[in-house]
Amino acid sequence: MRTLITTAFISLDGVVEAPGGEPGYRNSGWTFQDIDFDPAAYELKGREQGEATAMMMGRVSYQAFSPVWPTMTEEFPGYNAMPKYVVSTTLTEDDLVSNWGETTILRSLDDVAKLKESEGGPIIVHGSATLNRALSDAGLIDRYHLLVFPVLLGAGKRLFSATDKDKQSLKLVESEAYGNGIQKLVYDVR
Repeated sequence: MRTLITTAFISLDGVVEAPGGEPGYRNSGWTFQDIDFDPAAYELKGREQGEATAMMMGRVSYQAFSPVWPTMTEEFPGYNAMPKYVVSTTLTEDDLVSNWGETTILRSLDDVAKLKESEGGPIIVHGSATLNRALSDAGLIDRYHLLVFPVLLGAGKRLFSATDKDKQSLKLVESEAYGNGIQKLVYDVR
């Protein structure tokens, strides 16, 4: 069975929207504002590229990443080479870019569950706030890789839903705090 890992830049109050500067959000680019750069805080991101064997995202993140990431050959060589899975009910094969390797459209959470049961290594989920909430609520996420930023953003898309569901216990397997206030928290879902 494959491991499904969610990775996220997240504010202390749970917002994941526009960490890198996407337009249309008033706090866009919050991971780079008023935070001193510390390369050690991002070691996890490099490690993820080496450990993951596939990438998953929702339609909105796919449409944001696919025009940009294939051109970032130095920054994302591992991600660019690995197979991608896009969970979408509306995306068509004609909507997929041709320069980002093998991409498969999954139509439902049942398709995600079947993929997890297949042979292969870890699958990393990037961006995709709506997809992450659905995956979490369905009990499909196995691990969280979180870089928690020392900011409160108030409004914005959240990583976790407000759905009234059974408690989900997590086990902290790795943590570190950095001088710039970022905290790395890696949790396995029990």
